[in-house]
Amino acid sequence: MEPAKLKDFFEAARLDHWVKQLFVLPGIVLAWVLSRSHATAFQDLILPIILGLIATSLVASANYLLNEWLDSTYDKHHPLKSNRPFVKRKPHTAALLLAYSIFAGAGLLISLWINLSVAWVQFALLLSGLIYNVRPIRSKDIPFVDVLTESLNNPLRFLIGWTLVTDTLIPPSSVLIAYWMGGAFLMGIKRYAEYKTVGSMQGKDVLIAYRKVFKVYNGDRLLVSSFFYALLSAFTMAVFLTKYRIEYLLLFPVISALFASYLRIALKPASGAQAPEKLIREKTLWAIIFVLLVLFIFCSFVDIPQLHILIDPYIGI
Repeated sequence: MEPAKLKDFFEAARLDHWVKQLFVLPGIVLAWVLSRSHATAFQDLILPIILGLIATSLVASANYLLNEWLDSTYDKHHPLKSNRPFVKRKPHTAALLLAYSIFAGAGLLISLWINLSVAWVQFALLLSGLIYNVRPIRSKDIPFVDVLTESLNNPLRFLIGWTLVTDTLIPPSSVLIAYWMGGAFLMGIKRYAEYKTVGSMQGKDVLIAYRKVFKVYNGDRLLVSSFFYALLSAFTMAVFLTKYRIEYLLLFPVISALFASYLRIALKPASGAQAPEKLIREKTLWAIIFVLLVLFIFCSFVDIPQLHILIDPYIGI
C-alpha cells in the first residue's frame, strides 16, 4: 500500500464536517437567555464565539483523524467508506500522531485563551474520541454503549457553547440529557441505515467485519432502541421547555417533525443517514432545521404572555 499524502490528512480531518459545530450554537443562545445577569456583554462575546467554533472544529478534526486511522481495516468492508483516504493509502504513524497533536493542541490552546471551562470541555471531547476509538476500551465495539458514547459529543458541544457565554453557571441537566438522547437517536438510526444498506449489499459476515456490534444488532433492536432514545429526549426536552421558558413549547412540534424526517430518511434504500455528507440533499430535513433555528431564536427573545396560563392557571383570575 502506498503511503498517505498530505491531502489525505486534510481529507481524513473532514474539514467539510465543520458545519456540525452548529450544535454549539444552542448552548450559546440558551446560556445568554437563561443567565443574562451573569453573562458577558454580547458584543464582547463575538470574538470568543468565533474562536470557540474554530477550536471545536480543530478538536473534532483530531478525533476524525484518529477514527479514520484506527478504522481503516474495518472501513474497507463498507461500500462508501472503502473510498476513505487511509483505506487506500497508509499514513505513517509518526506523521498521523503529529497531525493529531497539531489539531488537538491548537484547539486546546485557543480554548484555554477563551477560558478554562471551555478548555476542560474541549479536553473531554478529545477524551471521548479516545474512549470511542482506542483499545482497550474502544467503546464503538460494544453494542449500545457505542451509540451512547458517540452521542456524548452532542451535550459536550452544547457545554462548549454554554461556557463560551458563562463559566459561573451550569446548564440545566434536562437539556443536556435531551441533547444526549437526541444524539443517541441519530446515531441509532445511522446504525440502522448501515445495517440495512451494508447488510443487504454485502451480507451479514461483511457487516460484522465492518462493525463488531452487528453481531448483536439487528433491525428490530436498532429501531426499538432508537425509539427509546427519542422518547427520553422528548421527555427531558419537555421538562426543560416547561420549566425554564414556556415559549420554547412552540418548538416541540418542529422538533418532533425533525425526528420523524430523519427516521423517514433512514428507511429509504441506500439511506443518506449512514453518511452525514449525503444529508445535504435532503431538502425537507434542512427546511425543518431552518424553521427550528428561526423559531428557536424567536422564542428565546420574544415573550408570549398568553402561554404562561399553561404553567400558572390562576393568571387572569
